[in-house]
Amino acid sequence: MPSTDLAEAPVAAPSPARTPPGPALAAAMLGFALITLDTSVVNVALPAIGADLRAGMSGLQWVVDAYTLAFAALLLSSGALADRVGASRAYGIGVVVFALASAACGLAPGLPALLAARAVQGVAAAVMLPASLALVREAYGDPGRRARAVSLWAAGGTVAVALGPVAGGALTTAWSWRGIFFVNLPLGLLALALLSRVARSERRPAPLDLPGQLTAMAALGALTFAAIEGGREAWWALGLAGVSFAAFLLIESRRRHPVVPLGLFRNTAVAVAVAAGSANSVAFYGMLFVFSLFFQQVLGLSALAAGLMFLPMSGLLAGVNILSARVAARYGARLPIVLGQAVAVAGLLGLLTVDAHTSRVAQALLLVPLALGAGFSLPPLIASMMEAVPADRAGTAAGLLNAVRQTAGALAIAVFGSLAAASMESALRTSLLISASFLALTTLLSLRLPGRRGR
Repeated sequence: MPSTDLAEAPVAAPSPARTPPGPALAAAMLGFALITLDTSVVNVALPAIGADLRAGMSGLQWVVDAYTLAFAALLLSSGALADRVGASRAYGIGVVVFALASAACGLAPGLPALLAARAVQGVAAAVMLPASLALVREAYGDPGRRARAVSLWAAGGTVAVALGPVAGGALTTAWSWRGIFFVNLPLGLLALALLSRVARSERRPAPLDLPGQLTAMAALGALTFAAIEGGREAWWALGLAGVSFAAFLLIESRRRHPVVPLGLFRNTAVAVAVAAGSANSVAFYGMLFVFSLFFQQVLGLSALAAGLMFLPMSGLLAGVNILSARVAARYGARLPIVLGQAVAVAGLLGLLTVDAHTSRVAQALLLVPLALGAGFSLPPLIASMMEAVPADRAGTAAGLLNAVRQTAGALAIAVFGSLAAASMESALRTSLLISASFLALTTLLSLRLPGRRGR
C-alpha cells in the first residue's frame, strides 16, 4: 500500500534537535522500507514456499497473516513503548530482532517454524515503526525541514511497496524463496551502522494499556483463525473473538488511558477514515495476494514474471501520492478521497474481465486503476483525519487507523485465500466483487466529509 498510510505513527512530541539529521533520516527510511517490504515481498513467493514446505492454502495464508496480525495488533501500543524506552533504543532492539527473525524465516525447516518467525518479525516491525518516525522528528527541530524529512521517510516505504513483488519474484526465481528473508540481514546491519551515529533518545513516561492490548490481540487472532481454518473450530474461534472483543470494549470504556479511545469514533472524519482506509487495504492487499496466486497457479508464470506483472501498478504509487497531496491542498481533501476510491472501484470491476485467455499486457494494465485510486485517496484521507482530532490525540488516532488497516488486509487474505482453496478463478471474481462493494460503500460515506475550506 502507499507508504503514506504510516506517515503519522504514534510517537510523542519531538524533542529539540540533537541528533545528526542525515544518519537519523537514513536509518529511519531504511527501517521503514524493511517493514513495508515485508508486507508485499512474500506474496509472489507463496507457491514456492507451499511446494517446498508442503503447505496448503491455509498455511500460505498464515505465512502472510502471521506477520501482518502481529504487526497490526502491537501498533496500538508500540508508540508508548518507544517513548518509555527511548526511540533509538526501541529502534535498535526492533532492527536486531527483525534481522534475527528474518534469518529464522530463511532457515525454517518447516511451516510451523516459519510462521513463528514471521510473527516475531511482525512484533519487531511494530516496535520499529513509531521509533523510526520518532528518530526523524527528534533530528529535525525546524517544522519545515521536519515535514520534508517525514515525506522522504514515507517515500522509502512507497519505493519498498513498489519493489516488493518484483524483488520477491527475482529472488525466488534466481535463488530461492528463502532469499526474500536473507536479504533483510545486510539491510538490518546497515540500519544499525547508521543508528550508531545517532544520539541516544530520551525516555518519556507513557501509559501502557496491557489489558486492552491483550484482548485486542486475542480478538484479532481468533477472528483470523476462524476465517482461515473454517470447519467446526471456526465456531469456537468466533466465540472467542466475540468474548475478547466485548472484553476489549468494556476495558477501553473504563481505562483512564485506553489504547483505543472509543470517543474518537464519534468524530465523522475518524469514522470515515477508518472505514475507507480498511476498504483500501482489503482491495490492495487482497488483490496482491489473489493475483499473485492467479498468475502462477492458473497462468503458470514464474515468480519473477508474476512480480513483473505488478510493476506498472506499483510503480505509480509514489507519483500518485504526491499528486493527491497537491490536489487536496488546492481543492480540499474530500475531492481526491472520493475520486480516488471511485477510480479504484472502477478498476476492480474492470478486473472482472480477466481470465486465463486475457493477454498478459492487458492484465498488468488493468491492475493500474486500483493502484491509482488507492494511492490517490489515501494520503488526503489520513490528513483529514489528523486535522479532525486534537493534537494530543493525533498519534493515537494514527496508530488506530494503521492497526485497523493492517487488520483489514489480513482478514481479506484470510477470506480470499479460503475462497481460492476451492476454486481459483471463482475466488478471483468473488474477491473482486467483495472489494468493489466495500469500496463503493466507503466512497458514499466519504461524501459526508467536509468540502474545501474557505481561505
